[in-house]
Amino acid sequence: MKENPRLMSLVEHLGELRRCLLHSFIALAVGTSITLYFAKDLFEILTRPLVQVLPAESRFIATTPFESYMVYFKTAGLAGFLLAAPYIALQVWRFISPGLYKTEKHLLVPVGLLSGVFFVGGALFGYFVVFPTGFQFVVGILKDTPIVFMPKMSEYFSFSTKMLLAFGLTFELPLIILLLSRLGLIQYSHIHRFRKFAVVIIFTVAAILTPGPDVLSQFLMALPLLVLYELGGLFAYLFGKKRTTPLEVEAQD
Repeated sequence: MKENPRLMSLVEHLGELRRCLLHSFIALAVGTSITLYFAKDLFEILTRPLVQVLPAESRFIATTPFESYMVYFKTAGLAGFLLAAPYIALQVWRFISPGLYKTEKHLLVPVGLLSGVFFVGGALFGYFVVFPTGFQFVVGILKDTPIVFMPKMSEYFSFSTKMLLAFGLTFELPLIILLLSRLGLIQYSHIHRFRKFAVVIIFTVAAILTPGPDVLSQFLMALPLLVLYELGGLFAYLFGKKRTTPLEVEAQD
């Protein structure tokens, strides 16, 4: 009796998915095992923007017996994922590439590389630009008051990683615009018409993320976002799906 080719195809597909997940998990475990040795140093790097502006009487605290162990393990897990990310990305590529057309493969590789570059750039921007400015303002509020700022290790880790993730995703704006334009959902003309509203929104977001009264810091935050928006418009203009006019439709008919 012949085996159902569609069933075999599904079974093979699930087998490839299992292999992809298994190899990715092993890579993550190996990366975490390597970075676990450096967990304290990595957490010190993560806390450096806040430590540099803390007053002498302030310090990080742990309020539960195993809080420091969990924070160090989470730090190692995050670093291990970043270390294993290229291999995991390769596994994902091997899984999805058989189902892609040749043109889609050619587009996916540069978009994937740019996605990583933009994400890392956003995280670094948050770490080196936003964190020092924001923490300096937060610590400055408590100056000349009887309140002593004692940040918890776990809460700082959760806050900082969420913020770095948010900045990394925010810097994906050009690629999101590119994807929407390739799908035909937006055109370059939409980007052009919406520009004045985008400027207002971007400066509002910059003001929220930099709560201090320093206008220069808000401008330094808004400027990269404006550049990313314009870069997304350029991507939409160069690579977006072109709108077909009625005359072109009649000519094709």
